[in-house]
Amino acid sequence: MPPHAESSNPSTESESFELFVDPVDGVNWEVDVEFMSSNWTCIWGRGCEGILAEPAPQLGQGCCSVGAQMLDDDEARSVGALGAVLDPARFQFHVEAATGGVFVDEARSATRLVDGACIFLNRPGFAGGEGCALHLGALDDNERPIDWKPSVCWQVPFRVEKIGLGRRRLRRWTKSDWGSAPTAWCCTDRVHEEDGMASAFVGDESVAVSLGEELAALTGPEVAVEILRRCEDEPTDDDGSDSIPK
Repeated sequence: MPPHAESSNPSTESESFELFVDPVDGVNWEVDVEFMSSNWTCIWGRGCEGILAEPAPQLGQGCCSVGAQMLDDDEARSVGALGAVLDPARFQFHVEAATGGVFVDEARSATRLVDGACIFLNRPGFAGGEGCALHLGALDDNERPIDWKPSVCWQVPFRVEKIGLGRRRLRRWTKSDWGSAPTAWCCTDRVHEEDGMASAFVGDESVAVSLGEELAALTGPEVAVEILRRCEDEPTDDDGSDSIPK
């Protein structure tokens, strides 16, 4: 099974999940097929309200207002090494990185903040390109951003929970996953026009398609293919699938 960030505290939301068994390693995946079938899409730079206590689309921070937690020492070493070789023209805070490093502490537990957001986040108006400098660097080198960025950064809007031996739950990221700090908006929540906030459920294809690469990296390609097939099915009252109430 591919490595990924996990929570060992299963959520208590009311969605129902469907079972997929990895034919390679036998891991049972309980998957929120409703979300995988939805037309959620990342709207960073297109009205994303961010994750602060008040909506702040003008800041262009998206979910980068907090430092990215490292999965392990190997990931910290990789992120640190990639940050050191980024083209300064594509990395707004390269001077800060060179003088103070990219991590919040000596344990390299998370990326540090500069001016209220992750050091790797290029801000609106930066000539080298707005957004994650690691993401931009990967694209410049014709590589996958998921191979450059911290795991949590490319896994959102997914959340993996370990719920037992050989069992994993794959669900949507929720407000509570950001921790105890107040958050005015969460992109995976459905909002209504009267709420006065942007909706991220405006994509042209399902999550299983648009985030197929990330899904395969999390669950393995075999399970990702089965999830995609399920999401392509027309919903019925009784489709014969294994429904697992949460």
